[in-house]
Amino acid sequence: MVSNFDRRVADSLPKTWVDRAPLAVRPYLRLARYDRPAGFWLLGLPCWMGLMLARTGQGLGWIDLWYAVLFAIGAVAMRGAGCTYNDIVDRDLDARVARTADRPLAAGTVSLKQAWIFLVAQALAGFVVLVQLPPLAIGVGLAALLLVAAYPFMKRITWWPQAWLGLTFNWGIPVAYTAAAGRIDPAMIALYAAAVFWTLGYDTIYAHQDVEDDALVGVKSTARLFGESTQYWVAGFYGANALLVALAIWFTAAAPWVVLPFTLYTAHLFNQVRKLDIEDGPRCLALFKANRTSGLLLVATLALGALV
Repeated sequence: MVSNFDRRVADSLPKTWVDRAPLAVRPYLRLARYDRPAGFWLLGLPCWMGLMLARTGQGLGWIDLWYAVLFAIGAVAMRGAGCTYNDIVDRDLDARVARTADRPLAAGTVSLKQAWIFLVAQALAGFVVLVQLPPLAIGVGLAALLLVAAYPFMKRITWWPQAWLGLTFNWGIPVAYTAAAGRIDPAMIALYAAAVFWTLGYDTIYAHQDVEDDALVGVKSTARLFGESTQYWVAGFYGANALLVALAIWFTAAAPWVVLPFTLYTAHLFNQVRKLDIEDGPRCLALFKANRTSGLLLVATLALGALV
Protein backbone atom coordinates (compact mmCIF):
# COMPACT_ATOMS: atom_id res chain seq x y z
CA MET A 1 0.00 0.00 0.00
CA VAL A 2 1.21 3.53 -0.79
CA SER A 3 1.91 5.38 2.43
CA ASN A 4 0.22 8.60 3.45
CA PHE A 5 3.58 10.33 3.24
CA ASP A 6 4.11 9.16 -0.34
CA ARG A 7 0.61 10.28 -1.31
CA ARG A 8 1.13 13.70 0.21
CA VAL A 9 4.46 14.23 -1.52
CA ALA A 10 2.98 13.10 -4.84
CA ASP A 11 0.04 15.45 -4.41
CA SER A 12 2.21 18.47 -3.65
CA LEU A 13 4.82 18.10 -6.40
CA PRO A 14 4.77 20.76 -9.17
CA LYS A 15 2.66 19.28 -11.93
CA THR A 16 0.75 21.99 -13.76
CA TRP A 17 0.80 25.57 -15.01
CA VAL A 18 -0.52 26.63 -11.60
CA ASP A 19 2.96 26.08 -10.16
CA ARG A 20 4.30 28.63 -12.66
CA ALA A 21 1.58 31.21 -12.05
CA PRO A 22 2.33 34.45 -10.14
CA LEU A 23 2.86 33.69 -6.48
CA ALA A 24 0.02 35.95 -5.32
CA VAL A 25 -2.66 34.11 -7.31
CA ARG A 26 -1.30 30.60 -6.93
CA PRO A 27 -3.18 29.79 -3.66
CA TYR A 28 -6.48 30.86 -5.22
CA LEU A 29 -5.90 28.71 -8.29
CA ARG A 30 -5.23 25.77 -5.99
CA LEU A 31 -8.27 26.61 -3.88
CA ALA A 32 -10.42 26.33 -7.03
CA ARG A 33 -8.49 23.18 -8.09
CA TYR A 34 -7.17 24.60 -11.35
CA ASP A 35 -4.25 22.25 -10.79
CA ARG A 36 -6.71 19.32 -10.77
CA PRO A 37 -8.69 19.73 -14.02
CA ALA A 38 -10.44 16.34 -13.92
CA GLY A 39 -13.19 17.84 -11.79
CA PHE A 40 -13.94 20.53 -14.38
CA TRP A 41 -14.50 17.81 -16.95
CA LEU A 42 -16.66 15.72 -14.64
CA LEU A 43 -18.88 18.71 -13.90
CA GLY A 44 -19.04 19.99 -17.48
CA LEU A 45 -19.53 16.72 -19.34
CA PRO A 46 -22.97 15.99 -17.83
CA CYS A 47 -24.13 19.36 -19.20
CA TRP A 48 -23.09 18.31 -22.69
CA MET A 49 -24.73 14.93 -22.17
CA GLY A 50 -28.05 16.58 -21.32
CA LEU A 51 -27.74 18.93 -24.29
CA MET A 52 -27.00 16.12 -26.75
CA LEU A 53 -29.81 13.93 -25.41
CA ALA A 54 -32.30 16.77 -25.79
CA ARG A 55 -31.33 17.12 -29.46
CA THR A 56 -31.69 13.43 -30.34
CA GLY A 57 -32.73 13.13 -33.99
CA GLN A 58 -32.95 16.90 -34.41
CA GLY A 59 -29.44 17.84 -35.43
CA LEU A 60 -27.28 20.50 -33.81
CA GLY A 61 -27.34 24.25 -34.44
CA TRP A 62 -25.50 27.41 -33.46
CA ILE A 63 -27.57 27.74 -30.31
CA ASP A 64 -26.22 24.37 -29.17
CA LEU A 65 -22.64 25.56 -29.68
CA TRP A 66 -23.49 28.65 -27.63
CA TYR A 67 -24.98 26.50 -24.88
CA ALA A 68 -21.96 24.16 -24.93
CA VAL A 69 -19.61 27.12 -24.42
CA LEU A 70 -21.79 28.53 -21.64
CA PHE A 71 -21.86 25.17 -19.87
CA ALA A 72 -18.08 24.86 -20.10
CA ILE A 73 -17.59 28.30 -18.57
CA GLY A 74 -20.22 27.60 -15.93
CA ALA A 75 -18.59 24.29 -15.04
CA VAL A 76 -15.23 26.00 -14.45
CA ALA A 77 -16.80 28.74 -12.34
CA MET A 78 -19.06 26.51 -10.27
CA ARG A 79 -16.57 23.72 -9.74
CA GLY A 80 -14.12 26.32 -8.45
CA ALA A 81 -16.81 27.82 -6.23
CA GLY A 82 -17.82 24.38 -4.97
CA CYS A 83 -14.25 23.41 -4.14
CA THR A 84 -13.72 26.72 -2.35
CA TYR A 85 -16.88 26.21 -0.30
CA ASN A 86 -15.92 22.62 0.43
CA ASP A 87 -12.50 23.74 1.69
CA ILE A 88 -14.08 26.43 3.86
CA VAL A 89 -16.29 23.86 5.56
CA ASP A 90 -13.60 21.17 5.71
CA ARG A 91 -10.57 23.28 6.60
CA ASP A 92 -10.08 21.58 9.97
CA LEU A 93 -10.56 18.09 8.56
CA ASP A 94 -8.25 18.82 5.62
CA ALA A 95 -5.47 19.77 8.00
CA ARG A 96 -5.65 16.29 9.54
CA VAL A 97 -5.61 14.31 6.25
CA ALA A 98 -2.24 13.79 4.58
CA ARG A 99 -3.38 14.26 0.98
CA THR A 100 -5.24 17.52 1.72
CA ALA A 101 -3.09 19.10 4.43
CA ASP A 102 -1.38 21.44 1.97
CA ARG A 103 -4.63 22.91 0.59
CA PRO A 104 -4.59 26.71 0.92
CA LEU A 105 -7.05 27.08 3.81
CA ALA A 106 -5.70 24.11 5.73
CA ALA A 107 -2.13 25.34 5.22
CA GLY A 108 -2.98 28.98 5.99
CA THR A 109 -1.88 30.46 2.65
CA VAL A 110 -5.39 31.92 2.19
CA SER A 111 -7.45 33.45 4.98
CA LEU A 112 -11.06 32.53 5.63
CA LYS A 113 -12.22 36.02 4.60
CA GLN A 114 -10.25 35.86 1.36
CA ALA A 115 -11.73 32.44 0.60
CA TRP A 116 -15.28 33.74 1.06
CA ILE A 117 -14.63 36.70 -1.24
CA PHE A 118 -13.17 34.38 -3.86
CA LEU A 119 -16.17 32.06 -3.49
CA VAL A 120 -18.63 34.92 -4.08
CA ALA A 121 -16.71 36.08 -7.16
CA GLN A 122 -16.81 32.62 -8.72
CA ALA A 123 -20.49 32.16 -7.85
CA LEU A 124 -21.31 35.49 -9.52
CA ALA A 125 -19.51 34.33 -12.66
CA GLY A 126 -21.61 31.17 -12.61
CA PHE A 127 -24.79 33.20 -12.12
CA VAL A 128 -23.97 35.38 -15.15
CA VAL A 129 -23.75 32.18 -17.19
CA LEU A 130 -26.99 30.79 -15.75
CA VAL A 131 -29.09 33.85 -16.61
CA GLN A 132 -28.22 33.40 -20.30
CA LEU A 133 -30.45 30.30 -20.29
CA PRO A 134 -34.26 30.02 -20.65
CA PRO A 135 -36.34 30.60 -17.48
CA LEU A 136 -37.04 26.92 -16.77
CA ALA A 137 -33.34 26.08 -16.93
CA ILE A 138 -32.54 29.02 -14.65
CA GLY A 139 -34.98 27.73 -12.05
CA VAL A 140 -33.58 24.21 -12.30
CA GLY A 141 -30.05 25.57 -11.98
CA LEU A 142 -30.83 27.57 -8.86
CA ALA A 143 -32.27 24.45 -7.21
CA ALA A 144 -28.75 22.97 -7.25
CA LEU A 145 -27.69 25.42 -4.54
CA LEU A 146 -29.39 23.23 -1.93
CA LEU A 147 -27.36 20.21 -3.03
CA VAL A 148 -24.12 22.17 -3.13
CA ALA A 149 -24.68 23.71 0.31
CA ALA A 150 -25.31 20.33 1.95
CA TYR A 151 -22.59 18.30 0.24
CA PRO A 152 -19.58 19.01 2.52
CA PHE A 153 -21.58 17.86 5.54
CA MET A 154 -22.61 14.51 4.05
CA LYS A 155 -19.32 12.80 4.90
CA ARG A 156 -20.05 13.54 8.55
CA ILE A 157 -23.56 12.10 8.67
CA THR A 158 -23.79 9.29 6.08
CA TRP A 159 -21.66 6.51 4.65
CA TRP A 160 -22.94 7.55 1.21
CA PRO A 161 -21.53 11.04 0.53
CA GLN A 162 -20.63 9.82 -2.96
CA ALA A 163 -24.34 9.45 -3.70
CA TRP A 164 -24.92 13.08 -2.72
CA LEU A 165 -21.99 14.09 -4.90
CA GLY A 166 -23.65 12.21 -7.76
CA LEU A 167 -26.85 14.19 -7.28
CA THR A 168 -24.87 17.43 -7.16
CA PHE A 169 -22.19 16.96 -9.79
CA ASN A 170 -24.62 15.77 -12.47
CA TRP A 171 -27.20 18.51 -12.01
CA GLY A 172 -25.96 19.92 -15.31
CA ILE A 173 -27.99 17.23 -17.07
CA PRO A 174 -31.41 18.63 -16.08
CA VAL A 175 -30.15 22.20 -16.53
CA ALA A 176 -28.89 21.56 -20.06
CA TYR A 177 -31.80 19.33 -21.04
CA THR A 178 -34.42 21.83 -19.94
CA ALA A 179 -32.49 24.64 -21.66
CA ALA A 180 -32.57 22.74 -24.96
CA ALA A 181 -35.86 20.84 -24.74
CA GLY A 182 -37.91 23.12 -22.51
CA ARG A 183 -39.28 20.22 -20.48
CA ILE A 184 -38.54 17.51 -17.95
CA ASP A 185 -39.29 13.99 -19.22
CA PRO A 186 -38.40 10.31 -18.59
CA ALA A 187 -35.36 10.39 -20.91
CA MET A 188 -33.79 13.18 -18.90
CA ILE A 189 -34.58 11.52 -15.59
CA ALA A 190 -33.07 8.23 -16.77
CA LEU A 191 -29.86 9.92 -17.91
CA TYR A 192 -29.57 11.85 -14.65
CA ALA A 193 -30.04 8.67 -12.62
CA ALA A 194 -27.44 6.94 -14.80
CA ALA A 195 -24.95 9.71 -14.10
CA VAL A 196 -25.53 9.44 -10.35
CA PHE A 197 -24.46 5.78 -10.53
CA TRP A 198 -21.47 6.78 -12.65
CA THR A 199 -20.32 9.20 -9.95
CA LEU A 200 -20.93 6.62 -7.25
CA GLY A 201 -18.49 4.38 -9.08
CA TYR A 202 -15.69 6.80 -9.88
CA ASP A 203 -15.80 8.69 -6.58
CA THR A 204 -15.72 5.45 -4.60
CA ILE A 205 -12.53 4.63 -6.50
CA TYR A 206 -11.18 8.10 -5.73
CA ALA A 207 -12.03 7.83 -2.03
CA HIS A 208 -9.83 4.76 -1.63
CA GLN A 209 -6.83 7.09 -1.61
CA ASP A 210 -7.91 8.38 1.80
CA VAL A 211 -9.42 5.42 3.64
CA GLU A 212 -6.75 5.31 6.35
CA ASP A 213 -6.87 9.02 7.15
CA ASP A 214 -10.66 9.10 6.84
CA ALA A 215 -10.92 6.34 9.43
CA LEU A 216 -8.65 8.27 11.80
CA VAL A 217 -10.64 11.52 11.58
CA GLY A 218 -14.08 9.88 11.39
CA VAL A 219 -14.95 10.78 7.79
CA LYS A 220 -17.44 8.40 6.19
CA SER A 221 -17.31 7.20 2.58
CA THR A 222 -18.48 4.37 0.36
CA ALA A 223 -14.82 3.34 0.08
CA ARG A 224 -14.72 2.67 3.81
CA LEU A 225 -18.18 1.12 3.75
CA PHE A 226 -17.45 -1.34 0.94
CA GLY A 227 -13.84 -2.14 1.78
CA GLU A 228 -12.66 -5.32 0.06
CA SER A 229 -15.99 -5.60 -1.77
CA THR A 230 -15.48 -2.31 -3.61
CA GLN A 231 -14.78 -3.91 -6.98
CA TYR A 232 -18.16 -5.65 -6.97
CA TRP A 233 -19.98 -2.49 -5.92
CA VAL A 234 -18.31 -0.39 -8.60
CA ALA A 235 -19.19 -3.03 -11.18
CA GLY A 236 -22.80 -2.84 -9.99
CA PHE A 237 -22.85 0.95 -10.18
CA TYR A 238 -21.39 0.97 -13.67
CA GLY A 239 -23.81 -1.76 -14.73
CA ALA A 240 -26.76 0.31 -13.48
CA ASN A 241 -25.33 3.31 -15.31
CA ALA A 242 -25.13 1.42 -18.59
CA LEU A 243 -28.71 0.13 -18.27
CA LEU A 244 -30.09 3.57 -17.46
CA VAL A 245 -28.17 5.24 -20.30
CA ALA A 246 -29.61 2.61 -22.66
CA LEU A 247 -33.07 3.39 -21.28
CA ALA A 248 -32.59 7.13 -21.86
CA ILE A 249 -31.51 6.45 -25.44
CA TRP A 250 -34.49 4.15 -25.95
CA PHE A 251 -36.88 6.84 -24.68
CA THR A 252 -35.57 9.23 -27.34
CA ALA A 253 -35.76 6.63 -30.14
CA ALA A 254 -32.18 7.34 -31.23
CA ALA A 255 -30.78 5.76 -34.39
CA PRO A 256 -29.29 2.27 -33.93
CA TRP A 257 -25.81 3.56 -34.84
CA VAL A 258 -25.39 4.82 -31.29
CA VAL A 259 -24.78 1.22 -30.24
CA LEU A 260 -21.21 1.49 -31.53
CA PRO A 261 -19.93 4.36 -29.34
CA PHE A 262 -22.17 3.19 -26.49
CA THR A 263 -20.36 -0.17 -26.54
CA LEU A 264 -17.00 1.61 -26.34
CA TYR A 265 -18.30 3.70 -23.44
CA THR A 266 -19.48 0.66 -21.50
CA ALA A 267 -16.26 -1.23 -22.20
CA HIS A 268 -14.24 1.71 -20.91
CA LEU A 269 -16.19 1.70 -17.65
CA PHE A 270 -15.74 -2.00 -17.03
CA ASN A 271 -12.08 -1.82 -17.93
CA GLN A 272 -11.77 0.44 -14.87
CA VAL A 273 -13.35 -2.31 -12.77
CA ARG A 274 -10.93 -4.85 -14.21
CA LYS A 275 -7.90 -2.70 -13.37
CA LEU A 276 -9.05 -1.57 -9.93
CA ASP A 277 -6.72 -2.28 -7.00
CA ILE A 278 -7.93 -0.52 -3.87
CA GLU A 279 -4.51 -0.94 -2.24
CA ASP A 280 -2.83 1.11 -5.00
CA GLY A 281 -3.48 4.83 -4.44
CA PRO A 282 -1.87 6.07 -7.68
CA ARG A 283 -3.86 3.55 -9.71
CA CYS A 284 -7.10 4.66 -8.02
CA LEU A 285 -6.30 8.25 -8.97
CA ALA A 286 -5.50 7.26 -12.55
CA LEU A 287 -8.75 5.30 -12.88
CA PHE A 288 -10.69 8.23 -11.45
CA LYS A 289 -9.13 10.56 -14.02
CA ALA A 290 -9.95 8.08 -16.79
CA ASN A 291 -13.59 9.03 -16.36
CA ARG A 292 -12.97 12.11 -18.46
CA THR A 293 -12.61 9.69 -21.37
CA SER A 294 -15.71 7.79 -20.22
CA GLY A 295 -17.69 11.02 -20.20
CA LEU A 296 -16.42 12.06 -23.62
CA LEU A 297 -17.41 8.67 -25.03
CA LEU A 298 -20.93 9.11 -23.69
CA VAL A 299 -21.13 12.64 -25.08
CA ALA A 300 -20.03 11.23 -28.45
CA THR A 301 -22.72 8.52 -28.19
CA LEU A 302 -25.45 11.05 -27.53
CA ALA A 303 -24.09 13.49 -30.12
CA LEU A 304 -24.31 10.75 -32.76
CA GLY A 305 -27.91 10.25 -31.70
CA ALA A 306 -28.52 13.95 -32.28
CA LEU A 307 -26.91 13.95 -35.72
CA VAL A 308 -28.40 10.81 -37.30
